[in-house]
Amino acid sequence: MTPIRVLIADDQVMVRQGFTVLLNAEPGIEVIGQAVDGLDVVAQVAELAPDVVLMDVRMPRLGGIEATRQLTEPAGATVKVLVLTTFDLDEYVYEALRAGASGFLLKDASAAELAQAVRVVAAGDALLAPNITKRLIAEFSRVTSSPRTPLKDRVGDLTERETEVLALIAQGLSNGEIAERLVVAEQTVKSHVGRILVKLGLRDRTQATVFAYETGLIRPAGY
Repeated sequence: MTPIRVLIADDQVMVRQGFTVLLNAEPGIEVIGQAVDGLDVVAQVAELAPDVVLMDVRMPRLGGIEATRQLTEPAGATVKVLVLTTFDLDEYVYEALRAGASGFLLKDASAAELAQAVRVVAAGDALLAPNITKRLIAEFSRVTSSPRTPLKDRVGDLTERETEVLALIAQGLSNGEIAERLVVAEQTVKSHVGRILVKLGLRDRTQATVFAYETGLIRPAGY
């Protein structure tokens, strides 16, 4: 089995080395490089083609949010970005998700949590820490203006059932939970999710959740 190739981007050498040791001790994961800032990580991704980048938000020369955008925006981009953060950087996390990150992880995560986060993001089939991610998106979508593009214009190609599945994804439900809610087979839900991502041009479930909040399909509680 081919290992998940990881690139670690952080301006603190202790963080880079610590995560490298932890991940290299995990089966099926290989750290292939370390980057010291945003420009460095963009260059190394082009050279090394990792599967997952662990991205710090605050770095010199080019920050993690803009680096994430540069890595995920090009057509055909396949690298997944996992943002490293602390709770006091919630707003930066939300901006990183909007920029194309697939999830986030606290810097004090355990070795097991770190490895699981890398595997989840590499697979691209589930939100990372959906309860926390959903809270962040809800919190910061409250301060955004009205949806940048009318909902009907952006989800018009979705069927009624696909729109329903998208709303449930945004609420943090897994495929199994959605299947139970809608009384359908889990494989049917997987097919719906795949079509939703293709029709909307989204990379994964995290981006689908951001989309659902920003278009107004899902509104934060109390708003």
